[in-house]
Amino acid sequence: MSVAEPRRIVLFRHAKADWPQVPDRERPLAERGRKDAAVAGLKLADTGIHFDLALCSTATRTRETWKLAVQEFPQRPKTVYEERLYEASPGELIAVLNEIPDDVQNVLLIGHNPGVQGLADILAGQSEGDAQERMSRRGFPAAAFAVLTVSGSWKTVEPGVGTLLDYWAPTE
Repeated sequence: MSVAEPRRIVLFRHAKADWPQVPDRERPLAERGRKDAAVAGLKLADTGIHFDLALCSTATRTRETWKLAVQEFPQRPKTVYEERLYEASPGELIAVLNEIPDDVQNVLLIGHNPGVQGLADILAGQSEGDAQERMSRRGFPAAAFAVLTVSGSWKTVEPGVGTLLDYWAPTE
């Protein structure tokens, strides 16, 4: 894979979680979250992006979101459950992206706010259509995702290098 070809990063926030009396990391999805995760999976499949790699936080709600969403994909990408995605800042998420091998073209990152929204905001130096306006208006609710493209090696991913191509969030 040539580093000259644009790469795609999809930033996907976990679906709506429940609030039982368990540690934050162990919070499961709420009923609405289970429904939204499946719908988000359909929307992600509709993008036509063939994901080479999915990076998923180890928290229960992100793993459950991914399990439901990926069922809608025509092909399951290699999945890595990454401890560092839990409560990660945008800078920490960039550090993880910078470690991706250059033979990987398209990545789906399933994580948490505020890091995921912050990363979408700081990577997007440009935007196509009304994607930026929709993301700014809606924020980054549970099960939302942003599709960005970047050029060059994964090692060169840094603030402002991306173009926000699309944004989707479930209806409330």
